[in-house]
Amino acid sequence: MAGHSKWANIQHRKGRQDEKRGKVWTRIIREITVAARQGGGDLSANPRLRLAVDRAKAANMPADRVKYNIDKATGNQEGVTYEEIRYEGYGIGGAAIIIDTMTDNKVRTVAEVRHAFSRNGGNMGTEGSVAFQFKHCGQLIFAPGTSEDKVMEVALEAGADDVITGDDGAIEVLTSPAQFEAVKNALEAAGLKADVAEVTMRAENTIELTGEDAVRMQRLLDVLEDLDDTQALYHNAEIDSEAL
Repeated sequence: MAGHSKWANIQHRKGRQDEKRGKVWTRIIREITVAARQGGGDLSANPRLRLAVDRAKAANMPADRVKYNIDKATGNQEGVTYEEIRYEGYGIGGAAIIIDTMTDNKVRTVAEVRHAFSRNGGNMGTEGSVAFQFKHCGQLIFAPGTSEDKVMEVALEAGADDVITGDDGAIEVLTSPAQFEAVKNALEAAGLKADVAEVTMRAENTIELTGEDAVRMQRLLDVLEDLDDTQALYHNAEIDSEAL
């Protein structure tokens, strides 16, 4: 995102996510299930599971429910088997979109994703059609007014790849996925808690959308976000929230 509106876009995104809290626990449970099945139930030895549990805590999921789902995933109990599938496509103005899904029926999921694109002005792409426009990385974003010098000192010492300050004062720390936890922990130990902290697909370049294009793009994103099998949604649109 361009520096001048990074913070506004972040706040807008968080606001949209807050409206959809009803689906958050379902997605976290799926992530816990897959992470535990693939890497075991030991948090100290399974980074993906640690991140999922952190998300569960942030979403105020009860600890006993977290434990139940880890035990269920690692105890060979009967249950649904989920498959992770990534879809790619184009939104309004050629904006790039990635949808990460977790599904027990990929025929249903691909049909729903394709329908969402076609009915809302987008186009579903082939594998790899837009992913090259994103970088898989750890991302921590701090509100304007946070000490740039302190963030930079702690982050780089802990192994961050880069620290970027936007025109609006928001500070973005970028890490490799492997270093994300170490950098996050070091920053928090120094009293620096990020407003956004996640391993994500970060757009290398953005497309600015205003007016009716912004409205149409947000509608498409909302439909994709609301699909039952959507786990994460990434895009490179910089949406003018004032147009919504």
